Amino acid sequence: MRVGYARVSTQEQTLDSQTDALRQAGCERIYEDRISGTKSRKPEFELMMGFLRKGDTIVIWKLDRLGRSTRGLIELVEELGNKGIHLVSLNDPIDTTSPGGLLVFQIFCALAEHERNVIVQRTRAGLESARARGRKGGRPKGLAVKYQKMAPSVRDLYELGQQSTTQIMNSFQIGSRRTLYKILRHAGVSIRPVERSIRKDD
Repeated sequence: MRVGYARVSTQEQTLDSQTDALRQAGCERIYEDRISGTKSRKPEFELMMGFLRKGDTIVIWKLDRLGRSTRGLIELVEELGNKGIHLVSLNDPIDTTSPGGLLVFQIFCALAEHERNVIVQRTRAGLESARARGRKGGRPKGLAVKYQKMAPSVRDLYELGQQSTTQIMNSFQIGSRRTLYKILRHAGVSIRPVERSIRKDD
């Protein structure tokens, strides 16, 4: 059985283009979420996972409809494979019903992870002089340990100025701009209100 999954990030966005494509792809049942891809809990997705049985296939519009985390996507496909459930993405070369399609998915995810690592490494190399100035940042109250650890990399990418705040949030799985700014302050970045307004226009 082919089961479709569609997702948009806000209540204002429409799912029509996704659901139309999923029906054309032969989906007999479609689950729909209106929630950010950075959220770990997606109600309709969880219902779908409970419904699926061995031999079923999940069909999606694009791979990012399932989530933003490369590691999370790989783990999900492994979980589906262990349950005998396949994944097809209509706008990516992903079709785990075949060995070739599964290999393409694994390569696709590996390249995405590599690209993010290269960006961070280049950013660090390009900002050696800035870091040498020894900025000191306060520690915002309640900042999680995982965010403290990623703060230097987030700062480097932000200061490079080549990505919007939304792109940075997606790269590091940061759930809100408020958290992003707390991380940046922790890393010693002083953000003026006008700068916030400019950088958040993605």
